[in-house]
Amino acid sequence: MNARTSRTVIAAALLLGIAAGPASPALAAAAAPAARQAAPRSPAVGASDAAALRAAIRGLPKDDATAALVRVSGTAGVWRGSSGVHDLTSARPADPAGRFRVGSVTKVFTAAVVLQLASEGRVGLDRPARHYLPDLIPATYGKVTVRQLLNHTSGIPSVDPGNGDTLEDWYAHRFDLIDPADVVREATAHRPDFAPGTQQHYANIGSTVAGLLIERVTGDTYASQVSRRVLEPLRLNDTYFPGTDPSIRGRHNHGYQVFGTEGELRDVTVWGASDAWAAGDLISTTADLERFTRALFGGQVVRGPLLEEMFTLPDASVREYGTGKPAAFGAGLSVMTLGGRQVWGKTGGRWGYNTAIAATRDLSRTLVYSVNATDAKGDGMNPTAQNTVVAAFGAPSAG
Repeated sequence: MNARTSRTVIAAALLLGIAAGPASPALAAAAAPAARQAAPRSPAVGASDAAALRAAIRGLPKDDATAALVRVSGTAGVWRGSSGVHDLTSARPADPAGRFRVGSVTKVFTAAVVLQLASEGRVGLDRPARHYLPDLIPATYGKVTVRQLLNHTSGIPSVDPGNGDTLEDWYAHRFDLIDPADVVREATAHRPDFAPGTQQHYANIGSTVAGLLIERVTGDTYASQVSRRVLEPLRLNDTYFPGTDPSIRGRHNHGYQVFGTEGELRDVTVWGASDAWAAGDLISTTADLERFTRALFGGQVVRGPLLEEMFTLPDASVREYGTGKPAAFGAGLSVMTLGGRQVWGKTGGRWGYNTAIAATRDLSRTLVYSVNATDAKGDGMNPTAQNTVVAAFGAPSAG
């Protein structure tokens, strides 16, 4: 890979939200079982694609990740692969059917339910969010629309839900229970980052408000509505909301996080997700996420014109807050150009876990991965995740 291509890959991975971890002595000493490829369904991907995908996840565990689960499908071929370990203590092979935390991929489920409610006439995308939550959204944010919540153009600032300023602080508070309404109150007590609809700032707050809006409109819990409207119809039987339970139920591979300058590797599998809630608390598998992606893009989850909201970017004048880059998010999904074609999807990161769903609009290729990254919420890239994306779709386009 030449320097120019390398730089574009880096920029693209940052846009997708793929995170990386620093070198870890604990991982360097761990056993490294070879990548395993499950028997693919026919037709299989081409030999060169299969080789690239095997290479992307080969040699785990290593400094950046302890395990990887990958599913590629579509008319261009099918591939299934896993690598790494279930846990560093036993060093037994990673379970390809294991559950994991999907992080911000949850936002796609949240957006889909809001769009379903819009199709039923129960929510207006151009109506102010305050219309539905008058006691929670102050007049300062009275012009923020439901659509702007979903495509990150609301201007509501992102706030820390009270977990501290350092990784050790967050770890110490990993079992705290956070009320999403309190998060919204704290955020809306601050001045807007910008006027609604004028810029795009990716953050959790829009999905948090959207989750509360779902509850207010339906008189039901957010988790129940997503389950009834999405999980159950699609038979996503291994996908669930953990609620106040900080563990992962059933089969799962352990997640690890590097702590401190000495590279201490700590098992962070058990960690509450109430701080993320409708923006990032879902638990799933690669098989379920693949089924969801194909159903979503195929119009089985959100139907008709409202599905296009997910694939529609804000006006070209709207730029990314703080950088001036072009807006890249529709309602729940983001877009980039890989291998000369548009790819839509969403990534997510929780401590110990990176996840992505991605596909071309025609479903000629879909990708789902779970990478047990050792710095899943870091500022850099995860090499295993980056290489998997490039192997599945090709390198990002320059410029």
